[in-house]
Amino acid sequence: MKASLHTMSCRLNIFEGHRSAGACLAVILVLAALVSVPVNAAPVAVRFPEGVTHGFLLVRSLAGEILGQGEMTQVVKEGDLVESQLVFRFKDGSLHDEKVAFSQQRVFTMISYRLVQSGPSFPDQIEISVDRGTAEYTVRSKKAGEDGKEEVLSGQVDLPKDLYNGMLITVSKNLQKGADETVSVLAFTPAPQVVKVQLRAIDEHPVQIGEAASKATQYVFTPQVGMIREFVGKATGKLPAQFHYTCWILVDEAPSFVQFEGPLQLMGPIMRIELVSPRVPTKTEAKKVSSK
Repeated sequence: MKASLHTMSCRLNIFEGHRSAGACLAVILVLAALVSVPVNAAPVAVRFPEGVTHGFLLVRSLAGEILGQGEMTQVVKEGDLVESQLVFRFKDGSLHDEKVAFSQQRVFTMISYRLVQSGPSFPDQIEISVDRGTAEYTVRSKKAGEDGKEEVLSGQVDLPKDLYNGMLITVSKNLQKGADETVSVLAFTPAPQVVKVQLRAIDEHPVQIGEAASKATQYVFTPQVGMIREFVGKATGKLPAQFHYTCWILVDEAPSFVQFEGPLQLMGPIMRIELVSPRVPTKTEAKKVSSK
């Protein structure tokens, strides 16, 4: 177990369900846009292979309030297949459960992806799955707080080689220092659409590691909003003029995740996701816990 999470996979997906009341959109830990992209875009090369990881996270509001906690586990299977799962459990009972499998033979290739979001923290209750081997996808959705019928959409879709739902931080850690990259994600409108996201290093920020000081590179993940701005703007009027997600990464011989800021659903509040280290409580703390 590592005190710092070497491999947090910042997730990117979008869901847009059409209903009589209007559009319902959800972006998971990271973004989307309704634009076409070339299916022959180059995948990101592996510079730092992923391995076994177990990390712990806090979800906060921008005001600092703890909204929930998370856990990220990653294992390496036979054939160099990596399975990574990120789970957030919120104080209000909401759940974000995201799992991605990928290969890392010279380049990163997403093999399968699954996402479940439920509870009051998410305007849309969704379950999404995509598999590269079969090219099949399934989307299940329902508006939060409604007893209406669940909507189900399934079919097949061609997946480009640089498709990285659930892997934006992983691929960002493998970019050359200061380099920008544009990759693809799969958006659901509700039919699947391949979209582009720019990964861009913009600045360095001081970070504190215990009593030591270091610097982290700030990355901005910017979806090419395009058609989604026109559609959502008319439907809700809430889409920000500058829509992006921000992530901080320690860029050194072993790149490491530091912090992420962005909405877990497109129209949801911006949240801050940060590392937390397990520790043995002091005797005083242990007594307080046992007395409750």
